[in-house]
Amino acid sequence: MSLDWIYYAISWILLTWHSAWDAIGVPVDAVIGTNFAWILAIFFLVVTVRVILFPVFVKQIKSQRAMQALQPQVKALQEKHKGDRETLQKEMMELYRKEKANPLMGCLPMFLQIPVFLGLFHTLKRLNPDNQLKTLYGWSVDQFNSASSAKLFTAPISGRFGSTPAELANLGANGTTVKIIAGVLVLVMMGTTYLTSRQMILKTGWAEDPQQRMIQRLMLYGIPLSLLVSGSIFPIGVIIYWVTNNLFTLGQQQWVLRKYPPPPTATKAATSARNPVQPAKTSGLFGRKPAPQVPTKATAPKVAAPKPGAKPANPKKGRPAKRQG
Repeated sequence: MSLDWIYYAISWILLTWHSAWDAIGVPVDAVIGTNFAWILAIFFLVVTVRVILFPVFVKQIKSQRAMQALQPQVKALQEKHKGDRETLQKEMMELYRKEKANPLMGCLPMFLQIPVFLGLFHTLKRLNPDNQLKTLYGWSVDQFNSASSAKLFTAPISGRFGSTPAELANLGANGTTVKIIAGVLVLVMMGTTYLTSRQMILKTGWAEDPQQRMIQRLMLYGIPLSLLVSGSIFPIGVIIYWVTNNLFTLGQQQWVLRKYPPPPTATKAATSARNPVQPAKTSGLFGRKPAPQVPTKATAPKVAAPKPGAKPANPKKGRPAKRQG
């Protein structure tokens, strides 16, 4: 299947925003080693895509709320069909169908953004002054040459952390500068990717369903760690897109979570997961030392006074008797 339509769409959005910033008066030439017209074009590519996908994102949140509301029933099914995985899966699918809840809806916005990511990756990878197909996907020669020389703090947006010396020579770039800029952006990309997943999990809590919990763990830890390796092959412009997308997601999730708060049970679970009750440590290298016990003074037992006219129960010994005169 040809992906040309994606490349044309991404190119059209980039060129449209670049032309808009050029018309407004944003400098086309580098300022502080940065071509802001192209950087802003990538930034607003994110805005354009996220505005288009916003209804899907709202559906994702609503689906997650429906899944959370079903957790007591899911847990009951797990207890009922413990050891019978096939029957459990059938019963859970029937429950999801009946309640119109889709477990896969949580990943749908991310899947829909994959074509955009691939399109931008392919488009920026082509930005090389030696490329003879400059007018492909609706670009003019001037636009292609301008984008090929676009930089972020003197690092070309088509450069990569793993760019070869020959590729850097064609781009007229300094290898050390490209590695520093790309390396910092990769770390920021990993951090913001982790924060977007953590923000959602802290608000909604960990899922009871093992499949959903596995997806949550994958998104929280697996994806950020994978970026440490794959980030070396991403052009700087793609990393800018990813970081911008993550920052947009953080703000959008905060707004949506306030507008569509999680059910009380999920909030309680999230709070307990965030602040688990732990027993106080009584020993250990860095544990808290037990509070010293203050000895209490022994008090003499209170003896009731004898009644009038009654003989003392324990007369004192060794006391001479009075003589009668």
